[in-house]
Amino acid sequence: MPARKTALKEAPARAAERHLFGTDGIRGLANEGAMTPESALALGRAVTFLVGQGKSHPIRIVIGKDTRLSGYMLETAIAAGICSMGGRVILCGPLPTPAIAHLTVSMRADAGIVISASHNPFGDNGVKIFGSDGFKLADETELAIEALMQHPAGLGARRTGPSIGRAEKLEDSRGRYIVFAKNTFPRELTLDGIRVVVDAAHGAAYKVAPLVFSELGAQVTAIGVKPNGTNINAGVGALHPDHVRAEVVKRGAHLGIALDGDADRLILVDETGQIIDGDVVMAMCAEKMRLAGELRNNIVVATVMSNLGLERALNAKGIELVRTAVGDRYVVEAMRQRGANLGGEQSGHIVFLDHASTGDGIVGALQVLALLVRTGKPVSELARSAMVRLPQLLENITLRERRPLEAMPLLGREADRVRKRLGSEGRVLIRWSGTEPKLRIMVEGPDDELLKDLVGRLAEAARKDIPG
Repeated sequence: MPARKTALKEAPARAAERHLFGTDGIRGLANEGAMTPESALALGRAVTFLVGQGKSHPIRIVIGKDTRLSGYMLETAIAAGICSMGGRVILCGPLPTPAIAHLTVSMRADAGIVISASHNPFGDNGVKIFGSDGFKLADETELAIEALMQHPAGLGARRTGPSIGRAEKLEDSRGRYIVFAKNTFPRELTLDGIRVVVDAAHGAAYKVAPLVFSELGAQVTAIGVKPNGTNINAGVGALHPDHVRAEVVKRGAHLGIALDGDADRLILVDETGQIIDGDVVMAMCAEKMRLAGELRNNIVVATVMSNLGLERALNAKGIELVRTAVGDRYVVEAMRQRGANLGGEQSGHIVFLDHASTGDGIVGALQVLALLVRTGKPVSELARSAMVRLPQLLENITLRERRPLEAMPLLGREADRVRKRLGSEGRVLIRWSGTEPKLRIMVEGPDDELLKDLVGRLAEAARKDIPG
């Protein structure tokens, strides 16, 4: 099958020339490196200059953030950079990343900027940028931003007098997003009688997530909704779903919803306490959309990290799985190229392109809840029938330097041996993280014990190639 052949390809190298931007914007330790106020101001100026090319109107840029303490510092610096170039800033405060993408389009803004390090610890921060169409910027545009940040002479003269821009707060930003999210849930349905547990990770969705589900009729237990600037993602949310699992079982809830710090990804927990990742969510929704004639071109787009079980389940139903490099921006890029409307990542970024231009944890949860209400079946049954997961083991190892994989001969030879050992019954994927200084080794196969041995061999070979 063509999809099987595609699945065995490793992620291609993307935009190696970029130094600041990774697979999902810029990230780093707040107040150091690329995440200083000085860098943030330079970024605000560069973005305003680029999106203003060929336009005669004052440039408008929407800014949102998560709940990190450093968000105040970076928000102010970026806004100052925009204003110094004559741009108008629309401040939205703490809001999910997909909310900023939505507001950028609905307000006809020229760009949207999100200040968030997503699932990273609170000490980090980052920046994601959306174009006027609500989609993340192309690699080439990010490269141009970097060049202007490093060589500001290309920006020309700063604005003076009445040409300096201004900033204003969008008072009803939360309400606008809540209305948008609710409108992705079928109008003929309600969540009356449905019990859900929502964990907002003390992050950007701490206000809006509980309201979306409760306003649709659900009985909501909200946790992770008391941010203090330093507790985002700390033992809660999509990275730590045990809290949701415990509450679901304790309260007899129908579904647990765990979001990450900027709420663009979700992990679900069924009524029995079993964790449901992005692969299973895609499998469930793909079948529902196919049967309803809503799955465009019978294609689902996922990354090289998605489980082989997802591919087999979709292929069995006549659905093609297209794989991309890791990063939801690459998933969306492939979706637009192939005319697909469903895609995502195992980690929980799920993109419903008919509703949103980027991953949205709240919107994704609503689609699963609609399936639950329509079928009357428990989520555990829907998940079990959607796909059978192949055992998968992922190990992240930190090495003293980042070296191209082709320059690691011992790892390459060991990887060839592992692939030969697995044959058609598994996969091997080795890649450098796009957001952390780690080598990621993933192996899938028929047996957990075998995977431990194979991953151990690969990790040992990598450490020999780059000794500590």
